[in-house]
Parts: sequence; structure tokens; C-alpha cells
Amino acid sequence: MADSPSKTLEHQAPTQASNTESDSKPVDEEKPQEAEGNPQNASKEEEEAEDDEEEPGECGFCLFMKGGGCKESFTAWEQCIEESEKNKEDIVEKCFEVTSALKKCMEAHPDYYQPILQAEKAAEAEAVKELEKEKAAESSKDQNAAATEQHSVSSGEKDA
Repeated sequence: MADSPSKTLEHQAPTQASNTESDSKPVDEEKPQEAEGNPQNASKEEEEAEDDEEEPGECGFCLFMKGGGCKESFTAWEQCIEESEKNKEDIVEKCFEVTSALKKCMEAHPDYYQPILQAEKAAEAEAVKELEKEKAAESSKDQNAAATEQHSVSSGEKDA
């Protein structure tokens, strides 16, 4: 008789599983109904996804630049940069005109683009300092080399 309760439990387990299966059928039947109701929502989601695809991961800088009066100039500059990179062309040479137009536009709208213009001036000043340091170091090396050469020539004269 000790075996009979375990056999009863074994027999009950499939019955419970079959009840679970029958309970899950209506849930499964509801899912297609939800899917039928989702095509409208799905199309909205697809449209949002398409919008995201147009500007994937738009950077904060790009959003800022497009938010001001120079959106068209910035977009033209951005396209030129992308084309140059894609075609492995010299960006500075190819995009010189659109870069100049963008800078002029930004200078015409200083109220909005002031933070960028200030950052550009600071970067330019830093680049000038770096060039001056490099020139000074190079000049120092040249002077040391000349002094060393002159010293070795004068040492050679004493030996003679």
C-alpha cells in the first residue's frame, strides 16, 4: 500500500500537466489576437525605426549644430566628410569650401554657436603653442648640433 500513493501521484502529475496545457491554449490563442491588434502599433514602431535609421546614433554635437541657423551648412559639411572618408580622399582639400561656408555661417550666428566658436579658438591657440614648442625644441637641437660640430672641429685643430 505504500507504493499506491506514489503511483497515484505519478498518475496525477500527467493530469495536472494536461490541465496546464489546456490552460495555456487560451493564452496561445490570445497571442494571435494581440498580434492582430498590433499591426497598427507595429507600423508606428517601424516608422520610428526608420526615423532612427535616417540618423543612427546622432551625436550630441551633430544635434546641437543642426539645432541652430546653420543646419544646411552643417549637413553639407557632414556629407562631404562622409564622402571623403568613404572614397579615401583628402578631407581638407575636398571639403575646404563647405567648411569655410559653415564657419562663416556660425560666425553669422554667434549667439547660438558661441560655445563652438570659443572651443575652436582655444584649440587653435593650443595648436599654435604646440607648434612654437616644437620649433623651439628643433631650434635648440640645431644649435646644440652646431655647437657640438664646432667643438669637435676646434678639438681636431688642437690635435693637429
